[in-house]
Amino acid sequence: MKYVNIPDTADCSVPFYLSVEEWVARHLPPDEYFFAWQVPPSVICGRHQDIPLEVDLSQAESLGVKVWRRKSGGGAVYADWNNVMFSYITPSAGVQTSFGSYTSKICAMLASLGLDAVPTGRNDIAINGHKVAGNAFYGMPGRSIVHGTMLYDADFATMSRVLTPSRAKVESKGVKSVPSRITTLRSEGLGMSCPDFIGHALKFLGDGGEVHLSHDDLTEVREIMMSYLNPRFLSPAPTAPKITTSEYIEGVGMVTFSCRISADGLIHRATLTGDFFPLADIDAKIVRHIEGIHPSDLPGVVEALDIPSVISGLTNEKLLNILTRNIP
Repeated sequence: MKYVNIPDTADCSVPFYLSVEEWVARHLPPDEYFFAWQVPPSVICGRHQDIPLEVDLSQAESLGVKVWRRKSGGGAVYADWNNVMFSYITPSAGVQTSFGSYTSKICAMLASLGLDAVPTGRNDIAINGHKVAGNAFYGMPGRSIVHGTMLYDADFATMSRVLTPSRAKVESKGVKSVPSRITTLRSEGLGMSCPDFIGHALKFLGDGGEVHLSHDDLTEVREIMMSYLNPRFLSPAPTAPKITTSEYIEGVGMVTFSCRISADGLIHRATLTGDFFPLADIDAKIVRHIEGIHPSDLPGVVEALDIPSVISGLTNEKLLNILTRNIP
């Protein structure tokens, strides 16, 4: 992989580094690229999550924790200076292949430090049965982006105050809280400092040379940033409509369908949210097809869609079950 060397900049925000990923995917020749980054206390939500259901916004504001949305799927994560973020950009190979390639490289890097890390679940890395890293996927034309957390250490108190994941998701994993299912590199015996760990990771993974971004490149990066700072992108999902169905599906994640039924009995104001991994535009490929139809027409409409190509791991049958469960 080639290491992406970013010039010193005063901007160390989540949108900045997410925009660097996009810039690399758009502008550099096909290859594997990698870089590491850290941010002030922040919550990073998945593209299709309902933010008020995942984050205690009043606690976040009082603690000075910024709340952002990324363009990849997956769940909300808390990051601060104890946490190292890794970004991996590769020629497009699909979500599972991209995850497999990335997690195998990260596990090999951790093994070089004497840590027995293994891929687990649909997108995590665990040590001794506890999650130490979570990762998300974002597909672009001809490229795949995988980015993830790496818990060198953790501020569990702040994490517990700002993250409020759905009870169904937590209980499905057989645990009582987010902190009870995670660990840190320091807890697992890593003795080196966080800067030394980052240096080791970059040396181990960046064995294909370096790419240096120029200040002109950063100007283009900041143009991409505007999409992350757009209030319409950052705003929470619409207020929950009258009919809502949520289900945690193993291998998919939390899926929530909401809609209203108009006076003439048709579906409108439909939303499909959750921490799943989207492979295509959810609104264009699913929501647009079910709005304006009668609920009795859902089986035929859903059958004609290619749901596995839109949401990773989800089948037409499982989606139809969610869509129809609470509609009278």
